[in-house]
Amino acid sequence: MTSDDLVVITDSDLPGTAAEDALAAAGFRVRHAASRSADDIAEAAADASALIVQWAPITGDLLDRLPGVRAISRLGIGYDMIDVDAATERGVLVANTPAYCLDEVATHTLAMILSLGRGLQHYDRAVRAGHWSAVDARPLAVRPAATTVVVVGYGRIGSLVALRCKALGFHVVVSDPVVPDERILADGLEPAPLEAALPRADVLTLHAPLTPQTHHLVDAAALAALKPGAVVVNTCRGPLVDEAALADALASGRLGGAAIDVFEDEPLPAASLLRTLDSVLLTPHAAWYSPQALADLPAHAAANIVDLWAGRPVPALVNADAVAARTR
Repeated sequence: MTSDDLVVITDSDLPGTAAEDALAAAGFRVRHAASRSADDIAEAAADASALIVQWAPITGDLLDRLPGVRAISRLGIGYDMIDVDAATERGVLVANTPAYCLDEVATHTLAMILSLGRGLQHYDRAVRAGHWSAVDARPLAVRPAATTVVVVGYGRIGSLVALRCKALGFHVVVSDPVVPDERILADGLEPAPLEAALPRADVLTLHAPLTPQTHHLVDAAALAALKPGAVVVNTCRGPLVDEAALADALASGRLGGAAIDVFEDEPLPAASLLRTLDSVLLTPHAAWYSPQALADLPAHAAANIVDLWAGRPVPALVNADAVAARTR
């Protein structure tokens, strides 16, 4: 089945033409807006049937200017830049690409936990500076069996992180209000509500979606609830953490460290205090990356649209039930 419908790629900084090639092979026309501006997108996509979006904000007002759009496919796992409620109200299906980098993000998270947990940054700097002491690891040098990792969010990536930490001997506590305790217990892990889990965390790692309810989930109060010397890892969504509160807790020495791959503003502003703290490990929103993931991401985003038009199941749809309910 083919279509001459137009798909507009609003914005993308990914190399290659995998999405364009897959869409063209299925008979779609493809156009680039090459912008995150609502006006530029409205002009480029005035006659579009679908959008592929990386970072451009897709609001209800913008969708009102694009009456022909029937589907939006996100280049990535998170979709907080898309107003899903507004899309649902207009009968627009929204899909993400949840499976393209599961191993990569879980591995990056585990590498960050182990790097902080064994003081690798500090050891490296010390040796380069001419110091030689095994007992000066910072923020800490942990024994996994004596260390509690609190995993917030037990979805695709959070569950991988939790189970890999368990396999290494860490004690793992999982906090996820929408996952039944029975499932977590069946995996050999301990479930707990967040407020009960925080004071037990030697390591707090975040794997929850960004919603209005989870914005600044880790705020000054949550950070104060952590035990002294605890470390925070975020490879999920930047705004889950109040960065100013985190920087203050780290600068005061109350927290042992942090490893951060995602930020409230990206790139991380030059004036950010996080850049100045030796206890912080920073990476540039890179947890998703491998050559294989880079190839899969645009292909998966295009496949969502191709499969929708062909009438095939699209498991990555995030609002299919809500749209169906509105059209009954």
